[in-house]
Amino acid sequence: MCGIFAYLNYLTPKSRQEVLDLLVTGLKRLEYRGYDSTGVAIDSPDNKNIVMVKRTGKVKVLEDAIQEHFSGVEYSEPVLTHIGIAHTRWATHGVPCERNSHPQRSDETNGFVVVHNGIITNYNDVKTFLSKRGYEFESDTDTEVFAKLVHHLWKTHPTYSFRELVEQAIQQLEGAFAVAVKSKYFPGECVASRRSSPLLVGIKTKTRLATDHIPILYGKVIPRSDSTSEFMPMEEKEVEYFFASDASAVIEHTNRVIYLEDDDVAAVRDGTLSIHRLKKSLDDPHAREITTLKMEIQQIMKGNYDYFMQKEIFEQPESVVNTMRGRVRFDGNSIVLGGIKDYIPEIKRCRRLMLIGCGTSYHSAVATRQLLEELTELPVIVELASDFLDRNTPIFRDDVCFFISQSGETADTLMALRYCKQRGALIVGITNTVGSSICRESHCGVHINAGPEIGVASTKAYTSQFISLVMFALVMSEDRLSLQQRRLEIMQALSKLADQIRAVLKLDSKVKELARDLYQHKSLLIMGRGYNFATCLEGALKVKELTYMHSEGIMAGELKHGPLALVDDSMPVLMIVLRDPVYVKCMNALQQVTSRKGCPIIICEEGDEETKAFSSRHLEIPRTVDCLQGILTVIPMQLLSYHIAVLRGCDVDCPRNLAKSVTVE
Repeated sequence: MCGIFAYLNYLTPKSRQEVLDLLVTGLKRLEYRGYDSTGVAIDSPDNKNIVMVKRTGKVKVLEDAIQEHFSGVEYSEPVLTHIGIAHTRWATHGVPCERNSHPQRSDETNGFVVVHNGIITNYNDVKTFLSKRGYEFESDTDTEVFAKLVHHLWKTHPTYSFRELVEQAIQQLEGAFAVAVKSKYFPGECVASRRSSPLLVGIKTKTRLATDHIPILYGKVIPRSDSTSEFMPMEEKEVEYFFASDASAVIEHTNRVIYLEDDDVAAVRDGTLSIHRLKKSLDDPHAREITTLKMEIQQIMKGNYDYFMQKEIFEQPESVVNTMRGRVRFDGNSIVLGGIKDYIPEIKRCRRLMLIGCGTSYHSAVATRQLLEELTELPVIVELASDFLDRNTPIFRDDVCFFISQSGETADTLMALRYCKQRGALIVGITNTVGSSICRESHCGVHINAGPEIGVASTKAYTSQFISLVMFALVMSEDRLSLQQRRLEIMQALSKLADQIRAVLKLDSKVKELARDLYQHKSLLIMGRGYNFATCLEGALKVKELTYMHSEGIMAGELKHGPLALVDDSMPVLMIVLRDPVYVKCMNALQQVTSRKGCPIIICEEGDEETKAFSSRHLEIPRTVDCLQGILTVIPMQLLSYHIAVLRGCDVDCPRNLAKSVTVE
């Protein structure tokens, strides 16, 4: 939700036009996060003012406006040092329009301009304070409050440095936010900070830095004349910095980044970076480490595919292998999860397992709950993070809580994590993003290694989360003799999984034909039970996200308790009926549907003629062990939602009103 991208070059000649191109490219890399308006801010050619361009709509609209606005020769002349900031906004306070777009400014002269992700919860109080001091507001945003507060502090404390002004401002704010600020009064400087919203700093130099660690400095506001001691000199003075909400925006420029922690204030001045914190806690490290990203630029490009989501669906044979790589040892039928290995004895002694997530991540927990109960013989509770917090759920010191999130920044999940951590539970993170908040705040965890996922509707992250939880269940049952045959059956199925996913993907043309029959309908019911109930929920979510059709995932056992009233000869029904322990019960539900003139579309196993006899159309998938069926059955649902969305003319990668990283509650 929202995206920050800022670029600063120091003693590295760049024209303003090149800076603008970098900013626009950075915003394009962040489009998948979801947004409704965009904007940029750079210095004017005389270096005395800041010029802003803001537009409602896609980044392409902003790009066209920039070409019209910055066409003069003066914008092509190289500048040794310059800072530009840019933003994609997902509306929270105020409707999408140019005056509510970011950057927001402090006054009519653009003295301070700020880009901001998140929500400032006490903005009304701060706004009242500033209004009484003569400030007039021109937008409906909470962001404008921050810009004007910094301006007020600058007038009140003219000796403070830029960093000190921002530090003082963030101390007055409540809520979750990430900000990047520039000012015409402090040319060539940028200050950024975060609290419960992701932000990183990318560093690009011709030679390596003197150290891979940036010291953290603590203390109260100090006079500007003393602040130079905070900046750590580098061996190479020519340097470029990138501030971004996500690593995908900087990977084409540099693979060396620093992930900021909550209440870090990162400031660049005279080409050097300092990281400052006002309060020191016992578990604070002495430095922020520079991380080398393993991501490749090709991973965030569409390649030969029409959409990122399509590419990510077809990457699943490789992504599930990457999730298992180095962990599953098929020759010895053993699994090693390095991130939680030391905690396994403690987990085995726990009272219960709690799996907590939102949306698709929640569905991956539902999909694996039955296997976890079987192999761990522990009570397994699956919770939606938002509902979990609303209930003030009792948490005990001997609970083990799994927090599942693709981005690792999901606000509801992160708040639930902190709630459980405060009560002494062991925290296990299941994420796809190294350096994310959930990753850093967990005691231990599993990185799912699915690779970058750009499409808003999650696909390969779901199957990799699924595999990660299956691997955990197998680790927990490693020393149980009575379960060895079951474990062997699952291990053998895992070894064949990538090839079976490829076989399912060959159904793409059949699914496309099916989509042509369904895309004009207003609703779709998806039914199943047992291990495939999660597929029903996830499939219905994908249809809703991408196609804007109504869709409902229904437990087949509940059919006669209400949902059967929806079935007639015109209601599209898709049923998952596989040869597993609940096959007979699913067949009963199937017959209930056909006896009410329903014409179900069936996902069944290859060669299952008995089941196909009850269907109007069918999709056949390879046979696998019951607990892994959900990985194979969800892929036709992903393909179906994709093709219906294309036929309906929907934006597949960026569905309306949705964001990839949900960083507000």
